[in-house]
Amino acid sequence: MKIGVVGSTGFANAFIPLFKAHPLVDEVVVAELVPERLKEIAERYNLKRTYHSMDELCKSDVDAIALITQRHLHADQTIQALRSGKHVFCAVPAAQSLEEIAAIIEEVNRSGLIYMSAETSYYYPCTIFCREQFRKGKFGNFVYGEACYMHDMSHGFYDAFKHSGGKDWKKVAGFPPMYYPTHSTSMIASVTGARATHVSCLGYRDQHEDGIFKEGANLWDNPFSNETALIRMSDGGMARINEFRRVGWIGENNNSVHMSMFGTEGSYEEQANAKVWTSLNKEDITDLKDLLACQELEVPEYNRKLHDALQEDFYKSVSKIHPIERLPKEFAGLGNGHFGSHQFLVDDFVKALDAQKLPPNHVWDAAKYSAPGLVAHESAKREGEMMEIPDFGKPPAHWDFLYPEDAIANKR
Repeated sequence: MKIGVVGSTGFANAFIPLFKAHPLVDEVVVAELVPERLKEIAERYNLKRTYHSMDELCKSDVDAIALITQRHLHADQTIQALRSGKHVFCAVPAAQSLEEIAAIIEEVNRSGLIYMSAETSYYYPCTIFCREQFRKGKFGNFVYGEACYMHDMSHGFYDAFKHSGGKDWKKVAGFPPMYYPTHSTSMIASVTGARATHVSCLGYRDQHEDGIFKEGANLWDNPFSNETALIRMSDGGMARINEFRRVGWIGENNNSVHMSMFGTEGSYEEQANAKVWTSLNKEDITDLKDLLACQELEVPEYNRKLHDALQEDFYKSVSKIHPIERLPKEFAGLGNGHFGSHQFLVDDFVKALDAQKLPPNHVWDAAKYSAPGLVAHESAKREGEMMEIPDFGKPPAHWDFLYPEDAIANKR
């Protein structure tokens, strides 16, 4: 198959080598608006074909398009790609409105094509561990989960937005935090299979001198740099989600994403850089730090110069819990960022296309990850009003799943 990649930023550099190395992929091509960047990335990866726009790429013979573009462009570009007959692998979030989510699902249903969210948190070691424990019944009933993406603007975001946004970068840098909730929400939803039904959210009005988060300063008239949501889940449990962009905090190994989950029988907790499993049995206390730790990889020189603060995230190898036995041998030694997730996301997508089966993080999952944040931001604008989150449904019965165990979660 042939894969087209839109964008040539640092994140694209993390995925292009994996697509190129996959034994089921015959060719990778790139579309990029900035000629200098297009020339540079074509030479770096020895690409035989390149395109100067997504419009050109959509008219080509590629089978699928990977969207590694600015977050507010994803929905329109996804629909364009699907309508041109291309499968879609999309960076998060899926959309910036409920209407856009509905339109993407409608197009997937109409076309029969596969949409997959490139949500990295799905393959974080802690999420994998919790998913395995939940499938075994070790949690019992889900009671409460908390997940957060606490990423201060100074930790690489200024450079990233300037790189992609040009002279008007501040207008997109003020993206509402809850419009980008999927690193957090996916950690809860992908473990339990439940969806969020109601949300109440509060926002912190930004006071920083850069003026990015305030009415009139960005495309969304958004004044909030930090937002906290309390969510009711469809299984009766509760979740708290924090999306912070102004916070004097940095996690272990610069990890801005973390989670804890509590059930009636067992719990997983992250506190003060500790990762622990506990249960009703007082002696069942397990230190998981060694099991979940990722090895570090050397950062390539061409990526080191982009936005250094992000590179420790982008170049983390696998942990002991990652199912590396299912990966192509061609991936060995390649850069594999965001705590071991990149190679699994690429492999899932390519194998799903080859088998014509649904991968993890399919479009109905993407809706479960994105919709709670969109409604949460509206709640924050209304000072915490409890609001209902629409149900975008489940995969139609005719779809088989790439991994049979995912069929269980999709029935919940």
